[in-house]
Amino acid sequence: MAIRNIRTMGDAVLTKTAKAITEMNDRTQELIDDMLDTMYDAQGVGLAAPQVGILKRLVVIDVSMEADSPIILINPEIIEMDGEQTGDEGCLSLPGKVGIVTRPNYVKVKALDRNMKEQILEGEGLLARAFCHEIDHLDGHMYVEKVEGKLYNTSDLEEE
Repeated sequence: MAIRNIRTMGDAVLTKTAKAITEMNDRTQELIDDMLDTMYDAQGVGLAAPQVGILKRLVVIDVSMEADSPIILINPEIIEMDGEQTGDEGCLSLPGKVGIVTRPNYVKVKALDRNMKEQILEGEGLLARAFCHEIDHLDGHMYVEKVEGKLYNTSDLEEE
C-alpha cells in the first residue's frame, strides 16, 4: 500500500468525468487500499479516484471519529435526497481552504462494494455531505462551484 499524490485545484484531471468500473481486479483493489491510506494520511474524510489522478468512478469515505469505518463506493449514484444543511466544507484538493456550502441533510446512495456487490447506503449530516462532495468529483465538479460567499483560510478560522 502507498500514499498517492493528491491532485490540487487547477489540475485538468479534476474537471473530467470518471469512467465506470466494470470489473474488479488486483489493480483496482490496490487503488482502493492506496486511496484509503492517502485519505487517512491527509486526515480527510473522503477521497475520489480523480483526486489521485485516476479517472475511475471510485470513492472512499470514513467519517468515523476513530477513522476505522471505511466506506467503499464503486460507480455510486445518489438515488434519494432530503432536507438541507449549510456549513463549512473543505477538500483535500484545495488544502487550507474552506467555504460555506449547502447540501442535502439526508442522502441515499446506490453503489458497488469492493466485491462488486450492490449496496444501498444512507447518510445524514457529515456522511450525506461527504457522499455529495465525493460523487461530485466523479463528474468533474468541486465544492468551490457551490460556495456561498468566499473561501476562507482554515488558519484564519482556527484563530477565532
